Parts: sequence; C-alpha cells; structure tokens
Amino acid sequence: MKSGIYVNLLTWLRQEAQLKKMVLVIVFIALFLDHMLLSVVVPIIPSYLYRMEQATTTPSVNSTDSTVIYALIQSVSNQTEFFNNASMANKSPDSNCSEAGAQLDELNTKVGLLLASKSTIQLIFNPLTGTLTDRIGYHVPMCAGFFVIILATILFAFSSSYILLLFARSVQGVGGSFLSVAGMSMLADVYKDDKERGRAMGISFTGLALGLIAGAPFGSVMYQYAGKMAPFLVLAVIAVLGGGLHFLIFQPSKVQTVMEKGTPLLTLLKDPYILIAAGAICFSTLIIATVETALPIWMMKTMCASEWQLGVVFLPDSISYLIASNACGHLIQQNSGRWLGACIGMTVAGITTISFGFSKTIYHVIVLNAFVGLSVGTIDSSLMPLMGYLVDRRYVPVYGTVFAIADIAVCIGFCVGPTITGPMVASVGFPWLMAIIGTVTIIFAPLCIFLYGPTRKEEHLMILKGN
Repeated sequence: MKSGIYVNLLTWLRQEAQLKKMVLVIVFIALFLDHMLLSVVVPIIPSYLYRMEQATTTPSVNSTDSTVIYALIQSVSNQTEFFNNASMANKSPDSNCSEAGAQLDELNTKVGLLLASKSTIQLIFNPLTGTLTDRIGYHVPMCAGFFVIILATILFAFSSSYILLLFARSVQGVGGSFLSVAGMSMLADVYKDDKERGRAMGISFTGLALGLIAGAPFGSVMYQYAGKMAPFLVLAVIAVLGGGLHFLIFQPSKVQTVMEKGTPLLTLLKDPYILIAAGAICFSTLIIATVETALPIWMMKTMCASEWQLGVVFLPDSISYLIASNACGHLIQQNSGRWLGACIGMTVAGITTISFGFSKTIYHVIVLNAFVGLSVGTIDSSLMPLMGYLVDRRYVPVYGTVFAIADIAVCIGFCVGPTITGPMVASVGFPWLMAIIGTVTIIFAPLCIFLYGPTRKEEHLMILKGN
C-alpha cells in the first residue's frame, strides 16, 4: 500500500505541469545548501583557528588529574569570558578590549585564504561546468553537485587541522560550481518568459538568502553549545535529502538530453553588456566577502564580541537580502527597470561599505549589514535574470555558459575579498579598506546605465560598422 502511494506521488511529480515547480524547489534547496555552508563557517573558523593556536602554545601537563583540572578551569573561564564579552559589546574602537589583537591580525591572513579557497576552486571549475551543462544538460551536473557537497560537509565535520579545513573548503568549491551553474541554467531554460523567469529567480534567491540567514547564526550557536561537528553533520543530512529528491524525480541516469550548441565562452566574455552586468555582480560580492572576512576579527578586537555575536550580527544582512530579492523579483519584471535597480543598489552598497569604518558598536554594524543585504539583494535580483535575457536577445538561448560567467563574477568577489583582507587590514587598517572598496563600487555604479535597452546582436554589429 505504501509503495503504491510512493509510486503515485513520484508519477504525479514527474508530470510536465509539476516539473517546473520541482525544478524551482531543487534549485532553491541547492542554493540554500551551498550558501548556508558558505556562511556557516564564517563565525566558526576564526574562533576555531584561534583556539587551535592557543592549544599549541599551552604548556603541556603530565598527569591526567592535572589535565582534567586544567580543562575544568578553562571551561569556567570560557563561560565567564562569554558573559563578560556580552556586557562589553558596546565598547568603542578606542578601547583596547582584546589583549590578543596582534595574534588576531595574524589570523586574518589564514582566515582569508581559507575562505577564498572555495571561490578560487569554483572560479577554475565554472568554465568547465558551463561547457559541460551546455553539452549534456543540467541534471547530471546537479546530481554531482549534491554528492560533492555531502563529501565537503563530512570533511568539515571531521577536520582537525588547518590543511584539512582548507581541503574541505576547496571541495565545496567544486560542488558549488555544479549546483550554481546547473541550477540557474535549469531555471532559465524552464522559465522562458522574461517576467516568469524574473519571479522564479527571485524565489530561488530566497533559498540563497535563507542559507545566508541561517548559516552564520546557526554555525555560531551550534559551535558554542554543540561543538564544531554538529552544524556540518546537519548540512550533510540536508544535502542527502536534496540530492535524493532530485535523483528520484529527474532520474539523471535515464535522461537523454539533446542540447542546442551554445555560444562560446570567449564570445560572451567580449560582450560589453555581459561584462558590465558581471562586473556589478562581482563588486557587490566583493563587499560581502570582505565584510564577512574582516568584520568578525574587527569586532573581536574593538567591540569584545563573543562567538554567538559574530554570527548573529550577519542576520539582518541576510533578512534584508531576502526581502530585496523577492521584492525586486516581483516589482522589476521588465529589463528596462533592471539597470536602475542595479545602479541604485551599487550606490547604496558603496556608501554603506564606507560607513563600516566609522562603526563603534555592534548596533551600528547590525544596521549597516541590513543596508548591505538590501543593496546586494537588489543587484542580484536585477542582474541575474538580465544575464538570461541578454543571451535570449543576442545569442543562442543556451544558458550554461552565461551563468558560468555570472558565477565566475561571484567567485572573483569571494576570492579577491578574503585574499586582500589580511594584507590590507595589516597595512592600511579596516576603516581604510572599507573606504577603498566602497569608493570603487560607487565609481562603477553609473556603468549600469548602459544596460538600459540592450541591442540585438545584429543591431550591435551595424552600429559598430557605422550603418
């Protein structure tokens, strides 16, 4: 009886009327999973690496009794420090509340390299993934992406050294490449209508935003009260459920996909409209990556922030991203308004980034993070559908390569941001780093005006010839 209900349910889900919705559900889960794993490590890694370094410098004790006593003292000390930090959270940057400031500065470089490794690997794999999806379809890469993410979460859970954590983060980059490129391409292929596509991508970005919302707070709370393994094992279960659902409904091994030959990567990279859109996505991502890398250590140094506060402070960022991506997905349904949304979003993001250097309390940081999420959500929900529209209007409507370019832009931001954060903070300081990135973003914003009314490829060639 139960098997019959199960078969009937699968048959119903595989009907053409339901497959559109199921594609959206699968992409939602994929983006949620990848970005939750992306952000769950943000509050965990600085504190975990710091504790690892402290453990290596702690004098060894010979007797078992002494070890137990030392552990109990450390436990009481950590709990006392937690409550002290919570009460001191509103101190200004002028107060030297962290006695480990120099050590935390050195930690910046390690944290930056580890966070950047995911995007570096994803950056390398994206062109390959884009070409692969254009040739064999989207379902096999999507299934492979879920499998690799499962492997990455297990590696994170059981890694006990910096090298293993670095390897786990790199493996995540491979899985993220498959999930992001194949997922967005599936949406663009299934939702052909421009308005419908914009709404669908806005809904899919809800999964991305919810992943970011849940990631940092979930990671910080679980790490503090349940240990490092707990959050990653939960994510492994979600990955198994998402991958299993996709495999059962779409049966990738049985799908015979005949794809139309897509536009070559180099041709799309020469398109000025695609370059401007990708550049805007890159700068908005760079802001998020830099803030995620530098802000926790800045808060530990200047605001005496505890572990749970390092994660919770990113909550308004993700909530406002969720609101903006959904609102813009429904309000900006025509390409003619997307350039304006991107231009305004980049300007607000630049001003907000500069303002981080003047923040003195956690409350200031919370407000600024809310504005970052609002602006970046507006940019993403405006430009991601635009990328699909540009391919429809100017090239062959096969989307793997163009969304590989969009994801490359995201990866460059997440790669450059963490990489430059350590050296830049050490040389010019956190406020100046924020000022430089914010200013460059504001300067780039007016270029989005050129995205208004992109010409068809034939019209573009005629303009170049002077006809």
